[in-house]
Amino acid sequence: MGVLTALSICHLLNDLLQSMLPAIYPILKSNLRLDFAQIGMIAFVNSGTASILQPLVGFYTDRKAKPFSLAVGMGFTLTGVLLLALASRYAVVLVAAALVGMGSSIFHPESSRIARLASGGRHGFAQSLFQVGGNFGSSLGPLLAAFIVLPRGQSSLAWFSGVALLAIVILWRIGLWYRAHRSTVASRGGADTVAPTTAVRPDVRRALLLLLALIFSKYVYLASLTSYYTFYLISRFNLSVQSAQIHLFVFLAAVAAGTMIGGPVGDRIGRRKVILWSILGVLPFTLALPYASLAWTRVLSVAIGIILASAFSAIIVYAQDLLPGRVGMIAGLFFGLAFGIAGIGAAVLGYLADATSIFVVYRICAFLPLIGVLAVWLPRTTHSPA
Repeated sequence: MGVLTALSICHLLNDLLQSMLPAIYPILKSNLRLDFAQIGMIAFVNSGTASILQPLVGFYTDRKAKPFSLAVGMGFTLTGVLLLALASRYAVVLVAAALVGMGSSIFHPESSRIARLASGGRHGFAQSLFQVGGNFGSSLGPLLAAFIVLPRGQSSLAWFSGVALLAIVILWRIGLWYRAHRSTVASRGGADTVAPTTAVRPDVRRALLLLLALIFSKYVYLASLTSYYTFYLISRFNLSVQSAQIHLFVFLAAVAAGTMIGGPVGDRIGRRKVILWSILGVLPFTLALPYASLAWTRVLSVAIGIILASAFSAIIVYAQDLLPGRVGMIAGLFFGLAFGIAGIGAAVLGYLADATSIFVVYRICAFLPLIGVLAVWLPRTTHSPA
């Protein structure tokens, strides 16, 4: 629990820093006179960098562990945050976004592997505890932006370098534990991972493709909220930027709660059931959101966050159960695709919002959870109930 708690705290700190970028989109849009398409491109560069690198990092560390890579990755994030605080040109913002994405690409695969090693067999619980830290960090970002960065300006982002330095210290200690753990396992003639030597079976490939389709549905819809929810609230309900950021915080806190719920429930009733209920079950709420009043928008956004977020822990552990010798690669693949799909989705939705309106974006995205019906065809695994 000590290692899992430390990982969760570091995930909180990492994703808090990551979430500062979308949280200050209104500032960047105003200061640099950006349009929605350029905002979408910033999200695309940030998420795309993480998307491309994460599976590669996971694939490499499955074969050659790097206990201190987590601290190095946080160094990239620290550099990106400091550069973002000083950026006065659009190109510099893109470079900063890429560095922050690189930090995330190194952090997630290896930390997910360490969480599984420290799980004691409760893989869903461990993955949820690890991820909920990230979700709470993501929800705190907009809140801190609303009360610290917005009143003081873009340069005040530099204050958050202390958060990155704290994370580096903790991650270095986790690296020491991981190195000692590997030495202990090796002395007993064991291994913490098993490099696969056989090809992936056709039924496993089919299941992975279905999971990727579900990730697409989940993260394009989440991109519509994390990147444009504040603009939607400001345009439709005439809220201030600070009030809109608080609403975004409430939604992201609901996402954190859903993440914590999904893993343990998957351990008990089966990850396949959680995945199906989570993605398809959110459909009535997403269909109602574009037509709701402000009060009902708050209620619906909380329900959407809780239900939709409960799937990701279940998806990660379900996929790792299918390919237990490729824990890091699977974590990198799915975390990377989540970031990449979110980035591409944000860019496409930005162009769509410029061409039509922000309201049209939410009416179209409301139907994305229909893809969740594909979960019916996921095979049952031997690691958890049906």
